[in-house]
Amino acid sequence: MNCLNRVKLAEGKLAVESSAPSSLKPTRILQIGDGNFLRAFVDWMVDVANGAGLMNGEIIMAQPLERGVAELMKAQDQLFTVLLRGVHNGQPVQSKRLVSCIKDTLNPYSQWEAMLATVQDPALRFVVSNTTEAGIAYVEEALVDGKCPTNFPAKATALLLARFKAFSGSPESGLVFLPCELIEANGSKLRQYVLQFAEAWKLPAEFVAWVKDHNVFCNTLVDRIVPGFPAAEAEALYAEFGYKDPLMVTAEPFLLWVIEGPAKIAEELPLHKAGLDVVWTDDLQPYRTRKVRILNGAHTASSLASYCAGLDTVREMTEDSVVSKYLNKVMFEEIVPFVPLPDAERKAYAETIMERFANPHIRHELISIALNSVSKWQVRVLPTVKDYAAKHGKAPAGLSFSLAALLNFYRGQSAANGDYEGQREKGSYPIKDNADILTIMDAAWRGADDVTKVAATLLADTRLWGEDLTKVPGLAEQTANALARIKAVGVEAAMSEV
Repeated sequence: MNCLNRVKLAEGKLAVESSAPSSLKPTRILQIGDGNFLRAFVDWMVDVANGAGLMNGEIIMAQPLERGVAELMKAQDQLFTVLLRGVHNGQPVQSKRLVSCIKDTLNPYSQWEAMLATVQDPALRFVVSNTTEAGIAYVEEALVDGKCPTNFPAKATALLLARFKAFSGSPESGLVFLPCELIEANGSKLRQYVLQFAEAWKLPAEFVAWVKDHNVFCNTLVDRIVPGFPAAEAEALYAEFGYKDPLMVTAEPFLLWVIEGPAKIAEELPLHKAGLDVVWTDDLQPYRTRKVRILNGAHTASSLASYCAGLDTVREMTEDSVVSKYLNKVMFEEIVPFVPLPDAERKAYAETIMERFANPHIRHELISIALNSVSKWQVRVLPTVKDYAAKHGKAPAGLSFSLAALLNFYRGQSAANGDYEGQREKGSYPIKDNADILTIMDAAWRGADDVTKVAATLLADTRLWGEDLTKVPGLAEQTANALARIKAVGVEAAMSEV
């Protein structure tokens, strides 16, 4: 069986869609992050744009951690396969692409000089990152000559300092940062921490001014479900493709990248011209609201109830007769009308989300969505509840039920191993959240028989929600009634009544 390498790709011995060499001036991109998401998202998009003849994107990929894929990437000539599978506009979609835009993969912990050389390249323009949500944070550490910093903003500061010195702080040497970490205002926060490190390291005022005036830190919003390596099907896919690829990554066809930044930069990274859903805007918030309320809100509003009703995946929710009706109700009657976008646009997006939920190639575990559900419900669902109540005089029935289902899910007890566990018919399950939240939930549920009292106590606790939810018209009453019905007839039967 063939091994991945560029010689066989050039000879046409690898039957897969790929990009031909380009005569265009290279667009150099430093990518800090080597995981499945960036490879199936940014790298795939750059390769598609290369293939369309719109750009010649060359990516230097750097591991964010000491352990990563650098050696594997080198072993197969910096090539890997992205396999898209799912449904789009009602039609099944499957495609495979051999991504060839990675020029090198570095381990900066052992190749720090090579990292510094990368940022000293005058052709470098963009820095893309995905270092997990916890990556963009300020963690104090010293600047040590010749050593790669551990913290991501510290790395960014050290790399910018090297570029500043190499080009004497010239305006045109500034870079554009496109962080893909899933936190709000990711670019603004990265800039804040870079400046904080500059202050802590007592770097020159000229450097600080250059960072502020000539480098752009864009806030971005990313959206694509990337399950990763298809371990269960790997050997069959190798046989089908005619080559081995341990770095193969699967993803859904849908993608969205919203970038809040100057329109002129879009022309330097013309992914949108390749038919890709990349949006450059001066206001990211409507898109964030749409995603958080519709996609994330629907997940949070339905996953805990569905899990306690015996289901395990998002796809199963769409196939269950009761849950699918509930999901459609909360989606189209309670959530969508309160997203601040044109009606046709928000409905079309919601229909796309329902299509994505039903993707047979994506196994999205409900118990993984359940992580930290209290803060998720507060951010993703509560704003819609309050908007609905403001218009109709009372909270919506479906989303009130989702809060009751959350309280029911958090009814647990400490296990022998120290974990906090709940019970459903299939057995015990882990309840994972902030320790203070678990303590509050446990205190309210311990020995409680009156679920109405439990609901009133927990909804009034501002430590959970940031406010007293009993002040939202109708929410406490509907939640208590739903919780009582869950206790009396079970989650699925109570859901069917909604």
